[in-house]
Amino acid sequence: MKRTFLLLAAAAMSFAACKSNIKPETPSKGDANFSVYVAIGNSLTAGFADGTLYRSGQVNSYPNMLAQQFQLVGGGEFKQPLLPGESGWPIALAAGFYPKRVLGYSTDCLGTTSLGPVLYSGSWADTAGSGTNIAAGGPYNNLGIPGIKCIHYGVTGYGMLNPYAARFYSNPSGQSPMDVALAQPATFYSVWLGSNDVLAYATSGGEGVVGGTGANDISPVAAFKAIYDGLIDKLMAKGAGGVLINVPDVTSVPYFTTINPKGLNLSAAQAQGLNAAYAQLGLPITFTEGANYFVIADPAAPGGVRKMLSGEYVLLTTPGDSLKCGGWGSMKPIPTRYVLTLKEITNIKEATDAFNRIIADNAAKYNLALMDANTYLKTLSTGITWDGVTYSPAFVTGGAFSLDGVHLTPRGYALVANEVLRVINARYHATIPAVEINKYSGIKFP
Repeated sequence: MKRTFLLLAAAAMSFAACKSNIKPETPSKGDANFSVYVAIGNSLTAGFADGTLYRSGQVNSYPNMLAQQFQLVGGGEFKQPLLPGESGWPIALAAGFYPKRVLGYSTDCLGTTSLGPVLYSGSWADTAGSGTNIAAGGPYNNLGIPGIKCIHYGVTGYGMLNPYAARFYSNPSGQSPMDVALAQPATFYSVWLGSNDVLAYATSGGEGVVGGTGANDISPVAAFKAIYDGLIDKLMAKGAGGVLINVPDVTSVPYFTTINPKGLNLSAAQAQGLNAAYAQLGLPITFTEGANYFVIADPAAPGGVRKMLSGEYVLLTTPGDSLKCGGWGSMKPIPTRYVLTLKEITNIKEATDAFNRIIADNAAKYNLALMDANTYLKTLSTGITWDGVTYSPAFVTGGAFSLDGVHLTPRGYALVANEVLRVINARYHATIPAVEINKYSGIKFP
Protein backbone atom coordinates (compact mmCIF):
# COMPACT_ATOMS: atom_id res chain seq x y z
CA MET A 1 0.00 0.00 0.00
CA LYS A 2 1.35 3.40 -0.95
CA ARG A 3 1.21 6.19 1.61
CA THR A 4 1.34 9.72 0.35
CA PHE A 5 0.85 13.08 1.95
CA LEU A 6 -0.52 15.01 -0.99
CA LEU A 7 -2.19 17.75 0.95
CA LEU A 8 0.80 18.52 3.13
CA ALA A 9 2.90 19.80 0.24
CA ALA A 10 3.49 23.53 0.26
CA ALA A 11 2.53 25.32 -2.95
CA ALA A 12 4.50 28.25 -4.34
CA MET A 13 2.22 31.20 -5.07
CA SER A 14 2.33 34.85 -5.96
CA PHE A 15 0.85 37.23 -3.44
CA ALA A 16 -0.35 40.72 -2.80
CA ALA A 17 1.17 42.20 0.34
CA CYS A 18 -1.10 43.65 3.02
CA LYS A 19 -0.05 46.08 5.70
CA SER A 20 -1.46 44.93 9.02
CA ASN A 21 -1.48 48.20 11.04
CA ILE A 22 -2.57 46.22 14.10
CA LYS A 23 -2.48 48.96 16.77
CA PRO A 24 -3.42 52.49 15.77
CA GLU A 25 -2.19 54.99 18.37
CA THR A 26 -5.62 56.34 19.24
CA PRO A 27 -8.64 54.10 18.63
CA SER A 28 -11.68 56.21 17.81
CA LYS A 29 -15.29 55.46 16.89
CA GLY A 30 -15.41 58.45 14.57
CA ASP A 31 -18.98 59.30 13.53
CA ALA A 32 -20.46 55.91 14.42
CA ASN A 33 -22.09 54.53 17.56
CA PHE A 34 -21.13 50.91 18.23
CA SER A 35 -22.78 50.58 21.63
CA VAL A 36 -25.30 48.00 20.32
CA TYR A 37 -24.02 46.09 17.29
CA VAL A 38 -26.27 43.57 15.50
CA ALA A 39 -25.07 41.29 12.71
CA ILE A 40 -27.59 40.14 10.08
CA GLY A 41 -26.70 37.40 7.63
CA ASN A 42 -26.46 33.74 6.75
CA SER A 43 -23.95 30.97 7.46
CA LEU A 44 -20.97 33.25 6.80
CA THR A 45 -22.23 35.55 9.56
CA ALA A 46 -22.99 32.66 11.93
CA GLY A 47 -19.42 31.29 11.75
CA PHE A 48 -20.32 28.13 9.81
CA ALA A 49 -17.26 26.07 8.81
CA ASP A 50 -16.22 22.55 7.79
CA GLY A 51 -19.72 21.71 6.62
CA THR A 52 -21.58 22.50 9.82
CA LEU A 53 -22.08 24.90 12.72
CA TYR A 54 -20.16 24.29 15.94
CA ARG A 55 -19.29 26.32 19.01
CA SER A 56 -15.72 27.44 18.29
CA GLY A 57 -16.74 28.35 14.75
CA GLN A 58 -19.39 30.64 16.22
CA VAL A 59 -16.88 32.11 18.67
CA ASN A 60 -14.59 32.83 15.72
CA SER A 61 -17.30 34.39 13.54
CA TYR A 62 -16.33 37.65 11.86
CA PRO A 63 -19.11 39.59 13.72
CA ASN A 64 -17.69 38.46 17.05
CA MET A 65 -14.26 39.64 15.91
CA LEU A 66 -15.75 42.98 14.89
CA ALA A 67 -17.54 43.29 18.23
CA GLN A 68 -14.29 42.77 20.10
CA GLN A 69 -12.70 45.62 18.15
CA PHE A 70 -15.79 47.81 18.60
CA GLN A 71 -15.41 47.37 22.35
CA LEU A 72 -12.19 49.36 22.08
CA VAL A 73 -14.26 52.37 20.98
CA GLY A 74 -17.36 52.07 23.18
CA GLY A 75 -19.00 48.93 21.83
CA GLY A 76 -21.10 46.88 24.20
CA GLU A 77 -21.76 43.22 24.91
CA PHE A 78 -22.17 40.94 21.90
CA LYS A 79 -24.28 37.83 22.49
CA GLN A 80 -24.25 34.83 20.18
CA PRO A 81 -26.62 31.82 20.25
CA LEU A 82 -23.78 29.42 20.98
CA LEU A 83 -24.10 25.67 20.55
CA PRO A 84 -22.97 23.47 23.44
CA GLY A 85 -20.18 21.60 21.66
CA GLU A 86 -17.73 21.07 18.83
CA SER A 87 -19.25 18.13 16.93
CA GLY A 88 -21.50 20.19 14.70
CA TRP A 89 -25.28 20.38 14.48
CA PRO A 90 -27.69 19.21 13.08
CA ILE A 91 -26.21 15.82 12.18
CA ALA A 92 -29.09 14.23 10.24
CA LEU A 93 -27.84 13.45 6.74
CA ALA A 94 -31.35 12.66 5.50
CA ALA A 95 -32.48 16.19 6.37
CA GLY A 96 -29.70 17.72 4.29
CA PHE A 97 -27.43 18.74 7.15
CA TYR A 98 -23.97 17.26 6.93
CA PRO A 99 -21.60 16.24 9.71
CA LYS A 100 -18.43 18.10 10.39
CA ARG A 101 -15.41 17.61 8.15
CA VAL A 102 -12.02 17.03 9.75
CA LEU A 103 -8.62 16.15 8.33
CA GLY A 104 -7.93 12.45 8.38
CA TYR A 105 -6.41 9.60 6.43
CA SER A 106 -8.40 7.62 3.89
CA THR A 107 -7.50 5.01 1.29
CA ASP A 108 -8.87 5.31 -2.21
CA CYS A 109 -9.78 2.67 -4.79
CA LEU A 110 -6.18 2.58 -6.03
CA GLY A 111 -4.87 1.68 -2.59
CA THR A 112 -3.33 5.11 -2.02
CA THR A 113 -3.65 6.53 1.49
CA SER A 114 -3.65 10.30 1.79
CA LEU A 115 -4.54 13.06 4.20
CA GLY A 116 -7.69 14.98 3.37
CA PRO A 117 -11.21 15.89 4.53
CA VAL A 118 -13.20 13.04 6.06
CA LEU A 119 -16.51 13.04 7.92
CA TYR A 120 -16.17 13.34 11.68
CA SER A 121 -16.72 9.94 13.29
CA GLY A 122 -16.28 10.72 16.98
CA SER A 123 -18.84 11.01 19.75
CA TRP A 124 -21.86 13.26 19.20
CA ALA A 125 -22.47 13.54 22.94
CA ASP A 126 -21.78 17.27 23.00
CA THR A 127 -24.69 17.92 20.61
CA ALA A 128 -27.17 17.14 23.40
CA GLY A 129 -29.43 20.13 23.95
CA SER A 130 -28.44 21.81 20.68
CA GLY A 131 -32.04 21.97 19.53
CA THR A 132 -33.35 23.48 22.75
CA ASN A 133 -34.78 26.96 22.33
CA ILE A 134 -32.48 29.46 24.05
CA ALA A 135 -34.42 32.66 23.33
CA ALA A 136 -34.58 33.38 27.07
CA GLY A 137 -30.84 33.99 27.04
CA GLY A 138 -31.15 36.73 24.44
CA PRO A 139 -31.68 39.01 22.75
CA TYR A 140 -28.80 37.92 20.56
CA ASN A 141 -26.59 40.22 18.54
CA ASN A 142 -25.47 37.66 15.97
CA LEU A 143 -28.53 36.84 13.88
CA GLY A 144 -26.66 34.79 11.27
CA ILE A 145 -28.79 31.84 10.08
CA PRO A 146 -27.15 29.11 7.97
CA GLY A 147 -29.20 28.41 4.87
CA ILE A 148 -31.26 31.59 4.87
CA LYS A 149 -31.82 33.47 1.63
CA CYS A 150 -32.54 37.18 1.42
CA ILE A 151 -35.99 36.39 0.05
CA HIS A 152 -36.75 34.43 3.25
CA TYR A 153 -36.40 37.53 5.41
CA GLY A 154 -40.08 38.37 5.17
CA VAL A 155 -41.39 34.83 5.78
CA THR A 156 -43.45 34.65 8.97
CA GLY A 157 -42.85 31.34 10.73
CA TYR A 158 -39.40 30.91 9.18
CA GLY A 159 -38.18 29.53 12.50
CA MET A 160 -40.33 26.45 11.90
CA LEU A 161 -38.53 25.81 8.63
CA ASN A 162 -34.92 26.21 9.74
CA PRO A 163 -33.60 24.59 12.95
CA TYR A 164 -30.82 27.16 13.27
CA ALA A 165 -33.42 29.92 13.56
CA ALA A 166 -35.72 27.84 15.77
CA ARG A 167 -32.97 27.67 18.42
CA PHE A 168 -33.09 31.33 19.34
CA TYR A 169 -36.23 32.94 17.90
CA SER A 170 -38.61 33.75 20.75
CA ASN A 171 -41.64 32.93 18.60
CA PRO A 172 -40.46 30.65 15.75
CA SER A 173 -43.95 30.18 14.32
CA GLY A 174 -45.03 33.81 14.54
CA GLN A 175 -41.94 35.84 13.62
CA SER A 176 -40.18 36.57 10.37
CA PRO A 177 -36.38 37.04 10.32
CA MET A 178 -37.07 40.72 9.63
CA ASP A 179 -39.19 40.93 12.78
CA VAL A 180 -36.32 39.49 14.81
CA ALA A 181 -33.81 41.89 13.28
CA LEU A 182 -35.96 44.95 13.82
CA ALA A 183 -36.66 44.04 17.44
CA GLN A 184 -33.05 44.76 18.37
CA PRO A 185 -32.31 48.28 19.68
CA ALA A 186 -29.21 48.45 17.51
CA THR A 187 -27.05 51.49 16.93
CA PHE A 188 -24.96 49.78 14.25
CA TYR A 189 -25.66 46.91 11.84
CA SER A 190 -23.75 44.71 9.48
CA VAL A 191 -25.81 43.05 6.75
CA TRP A 192 -24.38 40.19 4.66
CA LEU A 193 -27.25 38.60 2.78
CA GLY A 194 -27.56 37.22 -0.74
CA SER A 195 -24.97 34.47 -1.07
CA ASN A 196 -27.52 31.71 -0.54
CA ASP A 197 -29.75 33.24 -3.20
CA VAL A 198 -27.25 31.88 -5.76
CA LEU A 199 -25.15 29.36 -3.80
CA ALA A 200 -27.68 26.52 -3.60
CA TYR A 201 -28.10 26.65 -7.39
CA ALA A 202 -24.34 26.49 -7.81
CA THR A 203 -23.65 23.69 -5.32
CA SER A 204 -26.44 21.57 -6.83
CA GLY A 205 -24.80 21.73 -10.24
CA GLY A 206 -27.44 24.11 -11.54
CA GLU A 207 -30.32 21.75 -10.80
CA GLY A 208 -32.62 24.62 -9.87
CA VAL A 209 -34.14 27.33 -12.06
CA VAL A 210 -33.42 31.01 -12.50
CA GLY A 211 -35.97 33.26 -10.84
CA GLY A 212 -37.59 30.60 -8.67
CA THR A 213 -38.22 30.20 -4.96
CA GLY A 214 -37.28 26.53 -4.58
CA ALA A 215 -34.39 25.34 -2.46
CA ASN A 216 -31.94 25.12 -5.39
CA ASP A 217 -33.27 28.06 -7.41
CA ILE A 218 -31.64 31.42 -8.06
CA SER A 219 -33.89 33.93 -6.33
CA PRO A 220 -35.98 36.32 -8.43
CA VAL A 221 -34.24 39.68 -8.66
CA ALA A 222 -37.49 41.59 -8.07
CA ALA A 223 -38.22 39.63 -4.89
CA PHE A 224 -34.64 40.08 -3.70
CA LYS A 225 -34.89 43.85 -4.26
CA ALA A 226 -38.23 44.16 -2.49
CA ILE A 227 -37.01 42.32 0.61
CA TYR A 228 -33.52 43.85 0.73
CA ASP A 229 -34.76 47.40 0.14
CA GLY A 230 -37.48 46.92 2.75
CA LEU A 231 -35.04 45.57 5.34
CA ILE A 232 -32.52 48.39 4.91
CA ASP A 233 -35.27 51.04 4.85
CA LYS A 234 -36.63 49.76 8.16
CA LEU A 235 -33.20 49.41 9.76
CA MET A 236 -32.20 52.92 8.79
CA ALA A 237 -35.51 54.33 10.05
CA LYS A 238 -34.24 53.38 13.51
CA GLY A 239 -31.40 55.88 13.11
CA ALA A 240 -28.58 53.37 13.14
CA GLY A 241 -25.38 53.27 11.11
CA GLY A 242 -24.03 50.26 9.37
CA VAL A 243 -22.02 48.37 6.80
CA LEU A 244 -23.44 46.37 3.91
CA ILE A 245 -21.49 43.43 2.47
CA ASN A 246 -22.17 42.28 -1.05
CA VAL A 247 -22.38 38.81 -2.62
CA PRO A 248 -19.10 37.09 -3.48
CA ASP A 249 -18.57 35.28 -6.75
CA VAL A 250 -19.43 31.86 -5.35
CA THR A 251 -17.71 30.09 -8.26
CA SER A 252 -14.33 31.41 -7.09
CA VAL A 253 -14.27 29.24 -3.94
CA PRO A 254 -12.48 25.86 -3.66
CA TYR A 255 -15.77 23.96 -3.92
CA PHE A 256 -15.67 24.74 -7.64
CA THR A 257 -11.98 25.27 -8.41
CA THR A 258 -10.24 22.32 -6.74
CA ILE A 259 -10.91 19.55 -9.27
CA ASN A 260 -9.26 20.28 -12.62
CA PRO A 261 -11.84 19.88 -15.45
CA LYS A 262 -8.91 18.86 -17.63
CA GLY A 263 -7.91 16.18 -15.17
CA LEU A 264 -8.32 13.13 -17.41
CA ASN A 265 -4.74 12.01 -18.05
CA LEU A 266 -4.45 9.29 -20.68
CA SER A 267 -1.75 7.18 -22.25
CA ALA A 268 -1.69 6.88 -26.04
CA ALA A 269 -3.27 3.43 -25.80
CA GLN A 270 -6.03 4.65 -23.48
CA ALA A 271 -6.82 7.58 -25.79
CA GLN A 272 -7.01 5.27 -28.79
CA GLY A 273 -9.32 2.88 -26.95
CA LEU A 274 -11.70 5.64 -25.95
CA ASN A 275 -11.66 7.11 -29.45
CA ALA A 276 -12.67 3.75 -30.88
CA ALA A 277 -15.44 3.33 -28.31
CA TYR A 278 -16.97 6.75 -28.94
CA ALA A 279 -16.63 6.34 -32.72
CA GLN A 280 -18.58 3.10 -32.47
CA LEU A 281 -21.33 5.02 -30.67
CA GLY A 282 -21.29 7.64 -33.40
CA LEU A 283 -20.39 10.44 -30.99
CA PRO A 284 -18.02 13.31 -31.94
CA ILE A 285 -15.79 12.94 -28.88
CA THR A 286 -12.05 12.39 -29.21
CA PHE A 287 -9.10 12.14 -26.85
CA THR A 288 -5.36 12.63 -27.08
CA GLU A 289 -2.41 11.41 -25.10
CA GLY A 290 -1.91 13.55 -21.97
CA ALA A 291 -4.41 15.86 -20.27
CA ASN A 292 -7.99 15.82 -21.53
CA TYR A 293 -11.23 17.46 -20.43
CA PHE A 294 -13.62 15.14 -18.64
CA VAL A 295 -16.73 13.84 -20.36
CA ILE A 296 -19.97 15.09 -18.81
CA ALA A 297 -23.68 14.52 -19.21
CA ASP A 298 -25.43 17.26 -21.19
CA PRO A 299 -28.98 16.67 -22.46
CA ALA A 300 -28.43 19.23 -25.22
CA ALA A 301 -25.35 17.48 -26.64
CA PRO A 302 -25.40 14.65 -29.24
CA GLY A 303 -26.10 11.43 -27.38
CA GLY A 304 -26.47 13.43 -24.15
CA VAL A 305 -22.70 13.58 -23.53
CA ARG A 306 -19.82 15.91 -24.37
CA LYS A 307 -16.39 16.95 -23.19
CA MET A 308 -16.12 19.82 -20.75
CA LEU A 309 -15.22 23.28 -21.97
CA SER A 310 -12.64 25.70 -20.63
CA GLY A 311 -14.19 27.70 -17.80
CA GLU A 312 -16.58 24.99 -16.62
CA TYR A 313 -16.32 23.44 -13.16
CA VAL A 314 -16.35 20.01 -11.55
CA LEU A 315 -17.79 20.23 -8.03
CA LEU A 316 -15.74 19.24 -5.00
CA THR A 317 -18.41 16.71 -4.00
CA THR A 318 -17.77 14.58 -7.09
CA PRO A 319 -16.89 11.07 -5.80
CA GLY A 320 -13.14 10.70 -6.20
CA ASP A 321 -13.24 6.92 -6.56
CA SER A 322 -15.75 7.25 -9.39
CA LEU A 323 -13.28 9.44 -11.28
CA LYS A 324 -10.30 7.22 -10.50
CA CYS A 325 -11.78 3.74 -10.85
CA GLY A 326 -15.40 4.01 -11.97
CA GLY A 327 -14.84 5.40 -15.42
CA TRP A 328 -16.51 8.72 -14.67
CA GLY A 329 -15.34 11.45 -17.01
CA SER A 330 -14.04 8.98 -19.60
CA MET A 331 -16.17 5.88 -20.28
CA LYS A 332 -19.11 7.32 -18.32
CA PRO A 333 -20.18 10.96 -18.24
CA ILE A 334 -19.99 12.83 -14.95
CA PRO A 335 -23.64 13.46 -13.90
CA THR A 336 -24.95 17.00 -14.31
CA ARG A 337 -25.34 17.53 -10.55
CA TYR A 338 -21.55 17.49 -10.20
CA VAL A 339 -20.82 20.02 -12.96
CA LEU A 340 -21.39 23.72 -13.63
CA THR A 341 -21.66 24.52 -17.33
CA LEU A 342 -20.87 27.85 -18.95
CA LYS A 343 -24.58 28.67 -19.17
CA GLU A 344 -25.10 27.91 -15.49
CA ILE A 345 -22.07 30.00 -14.57
CA THR A 346 -23.49 32.88 -16.60
CA ASN A 347 -26.77 32.55 -14.71
CA ILE A 348 -24.91 32.76 -11.39
CA LYS A 349 -22.80 35.74 -12.40
CA GLU A 350 -25.73 37.70 -13.85
CA ALA A 351 -27.78 37.18 -10.69
CA THR A 352 -24.82 38.05 -8.47
CA ASP A 353 -24.26 41.28 -10.38
CA ALA A 354 -27.94 42.17 -10.11
CA PHE A 355 -28.04 41.50 -6.37
CA ASN A 356 -24.86 43.51 -5.85
CA ARG A 357 -26.29 46.50 -7.70
CA ILE A 358 -29.23 46.45 -5.29
CA ILE A 359 -26.87 46.30 -2.30
CA ALA A 360 -24.69 49.13 -3.68
CA ASP A 361 -27.77 51.27 -4.33
CA ASN A 362 -28.83 50.90 -0.70
CA ALA A 363 -25.34 51.79 0.55
CA ALA A 364 -25.39 54.92 -1.61
CA LYS A 365 -28.96 55.83 -0.62
CA TYR A 366 -28.15 55.84 3.08
CA ASN A 367 -24.44 56.69 2.87
CA LEU A 368 -23.52 53.39 4.52
CA ALA A 369 -20.17 51.66 4.41
CA LEU A 370 -19.96 49.02 1.65
CA MET A 371 -17.62 46.05 1.85
CA ASP A 372 -17.08 44.65 -1.66
CA ALA A 373 -16.66 40.99 -0.75
CA ASN A 374 -17.03 40.06 -4.41
CA THR A 375 -13.83 41.89 -5.32
CA TYR A 376 -11.97 41.30 -2.06
CA LEU A 377 -12.29 37.52 -1.99
CA LYS A 378 -11.11 37.37 -5.60
CA THR A 379 -7.80 38.85 -4.47
CA LEU A 380 -7.19 35.52 -2.77
CA SER A 381 -6.60 34.04 -6.22
CA THR A 382 -3.14 35.62 -6.21
CA GLY A 383 -2.69 35.38 -2.45
CA ILE A 384 -3.03 37.77 0.47
CA THR A 385 -0.12 38.12 2.88
CA TRP A 386 -0.67 39.30 6.44
CA ASP A 387 2.22 39.61 8.88
CA GLY A 388 4.31 37.18 6.87
CA VAL A 389 1.62 34.52 6.33
CA THR A 390 0.15 34.07 2.86
CA TYR A 391 -3.45 32.99 2.31
CA SER A 392 -4.89 31.65 -0.94
CA PRO A 393 -8.00 29.80 -2.17
CA ALA A 394 -6.10 26.51 -2.43
CA PHE A 395 -8.16 23.78 -0.80
CA VAL A 396 -6.73 22.75 2.62
CA THR A 397 -3.29 24.31 2.10
CA GLY A 398 -4.47 27.88 1.39
CA GLY A 399 -5.45 28.61 4.99
CA ALA A 400 -8.50 30.78 4.23
CA PHE A 401 -11.22 28.25 3.39
CA SER A 402 -12.48 25.50 5.65
CA LEU A 403 -12.88 21.85 4.74
CA ASP A 404 -16.28 22.30 3.07
CA GLY A 405 -14.66 24.41 0.35
CA VAL A 406 -17.20 27.23 0.72
CA HIS A 407 -16.99 28.69 4.21
CA LEU A 408 -13.95 30.22 5.84
CA THR A 409 -11.51 29.22 8.55
CA PRO A 410 -11.17 31.48 11.60
CA ARG A 411 -8.23 33.12 9.82
CA GLY A 412 -10.36 33.55 6.71
CA TYR A 413 -13.10 35.18 8.76
CA ALA A 414 -10.45 37.44 10.31
CA LEU A 415 -9.42 38.56 6.82
CA VAL A 416 -13.05 39.48 6.15
CA ALA A 417 -13.33 41.27 9.51
CA ASN A 418 -10.34 43.44 8.69
CA GLU A 419 -11.69 44.44 5.30
CA VAL A 420 -15.00 45.31 6.96
CA LEU A 421 -13.12 47.40 9.52
CA ARG A 422 -11.23 49.14 6.74
CA VAL A 423 -14.39 50.34 5.01
CA ILE A 424 -16.02 51.27 8.34
CA ASN A 425 -13.00 53.35 9.29
CA ALA A 426 -13.07 55.10 5.91
CA ARG A 427 -16.79 55.86 5.95
CA TYR A 428 -17.17 56.85 9.61
CA HIS A 429 -13.79 58.54 10.08
CA ALA A 430 -12.91 55.97 12.73
CA THR A 431 -9.60 54.42 13.72
CA ILE A 432 -10.64 50.99 14.95
CA PRO A 433 -7.68 48.61 15.21
CA ALA A 434 -7.43 45.65 12.89
CA VAL A 435 -7.84 42.07 14.03
CA GLU A 436 -4.64 40.10 14.64
CA ILE A 437 -5.31 37.47 12.00
CA ASN A 438 -2.52 35.08 12.82
CA LYS A 439 -3.71 34.52 16.38
CA TYR A 440 -6.63 32.59 14.94
CA SER A 441 -6.43 29.03 13.69
CA GLY A 442 -6.51 27.77 10.14
CA ILE A 443 -7.00 24.13 9.10
CA LYS A 444 -6.25 21.85 12.03
CA PHE A 445 -3.96 18.95 11.14
CA PRO A 446 -4.08 15.67 13.05
